[in-house]
Amino acid sequence: MEKENDAKPSLERWKFGHNKAMAMAGSRSLRGAINKVITCLEETGPRPVIPLANGDPSVFPSFRTTPIAEEAIVEAVRSAQYNNYAPTNGLLSARWVVAEYLSKDLPYKLCPDDIFLTAGCSQAIDIIVSALARPDANILLPRPGFPMFEARCMYNNVEMRHFDLIPEQGWKPDLDQVEKLADENTAAIVVCNPNNPCGSVFKYHHMEEIAKTARKLGVMVISDEVYDHLTFGSNPFIPMGVFGDIVPVLTLGAISKRWVVPGWRLGWIAATDPKGILRKTKIVDSIRSILDITTDPATFIQGALPQIIEKTKDDFFNNIINVLRDAAEICYNKIKDIKCLTCPHKPEGSMFVMVKLNLSYLADISDDIDFCSKLAKEESVIICPGSALSMKNWLRITFAAEQTSLIVGLERLKLFCERHEKN
Repeated sequence: MEKENDAKPSLERWKFGHNKAMAMAGSRSLRGAINKVITCLEETGPRPVIPLANGDPSVFPSFRTTPIAEEAIVEAVRSAQYNNYAPTNGLLSARWVVAEYLSKDLPYKLCPDDIFLTAGCSQAIDIIVSALARPDANILLPRPGFPMFEARCMYNNVEMRHFDLIPEQGWKPDLDQVEKLADENTAAIVVCNPNNPCGSVFKYHHMEEIAKTARKLGVMVISDEVYDHLTFGSNPFIPMGVFGDIVPVLTLGAISKRWVVPGWRLGWIAATDPKGILRKTKIVDSIRSILDITTDPATFIQGALPQIIEKTKDDFFNNIINVLRDAAEICYNKIKDIKCLTCPHKPEGSMFVMVKLNLSYLADISDDIDFCSKLAKEESVIICPGSALSMKNWLRITFAAEQTSLIVGLERLKLFCERHEKN
């Protein structure tokens, strides 16, 4: 028996330790990067904090979800019909309504067997990357891009290869680079449209080019469409599944953004693949197997989904679009007045804009992380450093905020930049 007065017992006897793969994956967490910025806030600061980092405007009155969605949740709970475990791929009624919802934008019909419900779009990413993980596999990821893909690749030991989105061309993907990066072990290419973090919306012919390139390379397309229909520029939203007859597509979506309820955690994976290639290659079987050993979205949320999707009026969606359009215009114009910031492309979708930081104008800022940390400390404004998105010395700013808060936050940003300008 170990002596009670042994103040520092040896750790060598213990057979457990931290998971290095998880630590590496966690280092690519967007939440972690933003939380580090938040720690720089002055706790006793006199001004309210203005959050312009996350795509979660649900706290703002202008972005409150429709009462139809709220009532659907209440009815589902009170019915006592959804206190049970759901099937691992989701309730049939919920999968039916998602299939119908997605089919409206496609030249073919999806069925419930094409739909797999997930606990938000983040779990959908986790499941797909796990399904594709095999020795020597690699996935092509956009830069900048949503870092959850990188985190899951790291955790599953899947190699990441980054292709650039070109800011001067409306963040169009560099498909020549894609072809050079791919090899016999490449499993998929990831696209995000409407785009987080760039705020761009791909044109039809760009989407078709991506599909044809993927077909040429023999890889599937993973299409992150969590911001579907949140467009307010000249380009309409076009799902990648439109090109499912050219290349097999796994479409990721959720009610998180369009209905402004990210905390409800209801997402999906859709096999938008009319030729059935994903079934023939057993990818669908892999997804089902992973769902058998993972958690499900809450059953009562699934039970409410048919009413949420079928009964929400266009007026609600149109109002959200109008609020985002006005906010994006304000954000873009305010940024143009700040010397050290450059916005190469006016946002036309999602909730974000990418802004280039020109350090040559600033006296005592070392990089984008230093910029965001000092901005939080001095002005109580939170924005996301581009380094968290594989874009050093860029910034991601969300304009999905109450208009008064957005204006005040951008004015504080300008004052901060002016204060740190070189003489």
